[in-house]
Amino acid sequence: MAKKPLSKLFSKLPGKSPDKKRGASAENPRPVVQPLKLLFFIVDWHHANIVSDVCVTEKVRFHFTIRGQGTASSEILDLLGIGSSEKAVITCLEQEVGVEVLMKEVRSRLKPYGAGMGIAFTVPLSAINDPVLLIFKQSIFKNEKIAAGGPRGKGANMNEKFTNDLIVAIVNHGYSDELMNTARAAGAVGGTLIHARGQAHEGAVKFFGVSVQDEKEMILILTAREKKVPIMQAICESHGLNSQAQGIVFSMPVDNVMGLSLE
Repeated sequence: MAKKPLSKLFSKLPGKSPDKKRGASAENPRPVVQPLKLLFFIVDWHHANIVSDVCVTEKVRFHFTIRGQGTASSEILDLLGIGSSEKAVITCLEQEVGVEVLMKEVRSRLKPYGAGMGIAFTVPLSAINDPVLLIFKQSIFKNEKIAAGGPRGKGANMNEKFTNDLIVAIVNHGYSDELMNTARAAGAVGGTLIHARGQAHEGAVKFFGVSVQDEKEMILILTAREKKVPIMQAICESHGLNSQAQGIVFSMPVDNVMGLSLE
């Protein structure tokens, strides 16, 4: 059986142009899928079920929960809720028009628990495989109504683009504390630690000396865009591939940020 070309398996986002062969016309064009976002919630582990319940209630098609550990300094624990304790990193795949609804609903559900409940932010996606895209097309009319209704009150600034970045650093096990000390000195406020297992292609092992299938630590650092370069440079200089930490670091633009605390 001939393999399908990659262009047939993945779609760029936002959705494809309307297909006239399927009944679309200039007067009544078929709707297209709104841009998809990867939405992150970082909350205390014992509040993970609250976020998960919201995802189920709002019929979020894909959401995943990962156990992590906060690395923020104690001064900002009450502000962002990302201190040194067990954390849940919940990731959701949702259309842009549904992001604000999810953020505000989670924020409302966490309100009774006081300040410092965590943080939420989104990362835009550029492409996705077609079967997943078809699932989102099934709810397109509902989301069009949400979009037509306009903003639902104050909260996340949905029009403010790319003023923050998510730095992702992956280092060998046991080096996350050193990395966070370096990042803080360069301007980072805090981060979230996730334990993982590394796998590298043989070519990377020979060229960089990267360990294969060793225990790794992944650190997520949300930061203002102007602080991104100094933080990443400091991490590379002190914990890069030539160090014992064998660190890899990259960043992604973040276009919506909301603290999950209500005053």
